[in-house]
Amino acid sequence: MIVVDYEEYRRYDAVGLAELVARGEVSAADLLEAAIDRAEQVNPKLNAIVYPMYGIARERAASELSGPLAGVPFLLKDLGQDYAGLPTGSGSRSLRGRAAAAHSVNVRRWLDAGLVVFGKTATPEFGTKAVTEPVATGPTRNPWNLGHTPGGSSGGAAAAVAAGIVPVAGASDGGGSIRIPAACCGLFGLKPGRGLLSSGPLRAEGFHGAATDGVISRTVRDTAAMLDALTATRDLGGPYLPALPDVPFLELAAREPGKLRIGYMTRSPLGSAVHDDAVAAVEHARSVLEKLGHDVEPAEPEIDGRQLARDFLTGWSAYAATIIADIRRTTGAKPQDFELDTRMLAAAAWAVKAPDYVAAHQRWNGYTRALATFHERYDLLLTPTLARPPVRIGELATPPAVRLAAQVMEQLKLVGAFSKTNAWYEQALTNLAPVPFTQLANITGRPAMSVPLHRTAQGLPLGVQFVGGLGGEGTLLALATQLESAQPWARDEPAGI
Repeated sequence: MIVVDYEEYRRYDAVGLAELVARGEVSAADLLEAAIDRAEQVNPKLNAIVYPMYGIARERAASELSGPLAGVPFLLKDLGQDYAGLPTGSGSRSLRGRAAAAHSVNVRRWLDAGLVVFGKTATPEFGTKAVTEPVATGPTRNPWNLGHTPGGSSGGAAAAVAAGIVPVAGASDGGGSIRIPAACCGLFGLKPGRGLLSSGPLRAEGFHGAATDGVISRTVRDTAAMLDALTATRDLGGPYLPALPDVPFLELAAREPGKLRIGYMTRSPLGSAVHDDAVAAVEHARSVLEKLGHDVEPAEPEIDGRQLARDFLTGWSAYAATIIADIRRTTGAKPQDFELDTRMLAAAAWAVKAPDYVAAHQRWNGYTRALATFHERYDLLLTPTLARPPVRIGELATPPAVRLAAQVMEQLKLVGAFSKTNAWYEQALTNLAPVPFTQLANITGRPAMSVPLHRTAQGLPLGVQFVGGLGGEGTLLALATQLESAQPWARDEPAGI
């Protein structure tokens, strides 16, 4: 029997639910059953949860829990967020049977905060795409319109939060994977800055520090509370001793941001088209910001966006190649256990010479310093999060003719040669065209957030992105809270699921 009905459960964010548990007004077990009931109702339509953990969660919910978020139901992303004894599938057929030896550092911190983990959410294979349509588990759908993507790579997390299964869910971001799905699903998503959160214990940092864990949430304060939980203890085996603010992030989020100087741009860094809806989203944000007293004007950092994208793709392909090589070495997996698109991405990396890779990575410094120069004049950079509304399911799938050509080149061992050509990079840049704004924050290691201020005429969410300076999480959270107060979004709920 469900003690807490959905309407009551959906009314609270994670901080609110934790307060109910702390006051004894509801139990962790009651909240868990409400979350599971909601998941059972909507997940068959969404395919957001790909690995239920109901038995483990019920046992935990019945135990004594402590921590600032004790008793709140929670979902992990099935990528990099290892739960000891269970497989981390990473959206790949190659990892279905390999169990994690230990909790990842951030999973342990979430458990220490008292969260009740009851499942893992869908991701594209190894998080390499901005849509969540892996062969291993099938496509995940957007609760606002089931024909459209919830984005990627934290698409399952965003779909679950938007559908009311949980108020906040684990996510990660190596090229936009928190902000893109948040923008697609009408949610708040903050990518923390480089080194703030641990990537341990299996790695020192993800993708040269460009990738980080985090969450996707309905409310700003939930993200702030999660940052506090994830920074509550030090990772003494990690490469950084991050500088933390003097007060909790939850307190910073509640402060007034003061009058901010914000530069905005709507031009794609790739020179590709930007949809009118994406421009309208920024113009609407500009209007709201000006009414709140902020100074907003057109401005952008002096960065060659196409070169940045090429350098990002050089590293991204190497990331895919390294993962495939490691899995094949440790599990005996065959090439066919990986998706064709992932194999093509990895094959491109094998054609890159070591000096060229190092040169691409060294150029990250130039982009970082150019953005720092921009932040000397402006507190924040405002852009669309997406260059267009959320795409339809299957819209970005590799066309059959291209797949056939790729398979032939793979058999003839010509992929490496082709990947050295401008044609390869032009095709790769085309694939980035729907999401050209998010990679800058990853490469520079700066914090960035997507805020859900806009909807298309068809009712699809379309967020806007703010990029902060070094250590700017507090400023971003404070502004987000101000925007949330000016235009409340947390109560907005998809209909018909």
